[in-house]
Amino acid sequence: MKLDILVFAVHPDDAELGCSGTILKHIALGKKVGIVDFTRGELGTRGSAEIRDEEAAESAKILGLHARENLRLKDGFFKNDEAHQLEVIKMVRKYQPEIILTNALHDRHPDHGRAGDLANDAIFLSGLRRIETTLDGQKQEPWRPRLVLQYIQDRYIEPDILVDITEVMEQKIASIRAFKTQFDSPDNSEPQTYISSPEFLEAVISRAREFGKSIGATYAEGFTSRKLLGVTNLFELK
Repeated sequence: MKLDILVFAVHPDDAELGCSGTILKHIALGKKVGIVDFTRGELGTRGSAEIRDEEAAESAKILGLHARENLRLKDGFFKNDEAHQLEVIKMVRKYQPEIILTNALHDRHPDHGRAGDLANDAIFLSGLRRIETTLDGQKQEPWRPRLVLQYIQDRYIEPDILVDITEVMEQKIASIRAFKTQFDSPDNSEPQTYISSPEFLEAVISRAREFGKSIGATYAEGFTSRKLLGVTNLFELK
């Protein structure tokens, strides 16, 4: 299946936190969108890999994704090396997306930045015809998307572009709350973590409101770009 947008996320819930509003908005526009999670988040303090699988599937339903799969790389210990790059290249060539969204290149969480570098390096290499890959016994063709952006999770990263997500903000929060073990839940007796406090989700909403204010919207999501972005005329800008 060819996708319009492919999202790479190192942990199940990263895409929900960083860009689920943008996912929802584009699916509503008739675009095909999918997520490839790199790991199962098995090092997380709360829940388990099996439960995170179930939560990711529930979130996929809420988002209306056309595809979601997990590469099952080793949480916390995956590397940006040839073996891992080839696994990511296979996904780029499988789905042939026009746009790819990835983890940030720099973040307080070391997995995020490492995953961002892994994705970006693999995306470039995916366009080289002399790198050969096969999937399900079939030789894959080279593919490189026309646009790669990094979604923002760290509060202190400044965006290069903002997307108005006002009309889908409630669904975004619902997709995040699908990960019941990870976020604020009064029924969970596991140890508290940085993201499990009520204040964390409040901060996610506050950041979306702050981004939205910058473009005259109620809520927005921010992205960074490694290259300059262009438009055909100034009236396309908000």
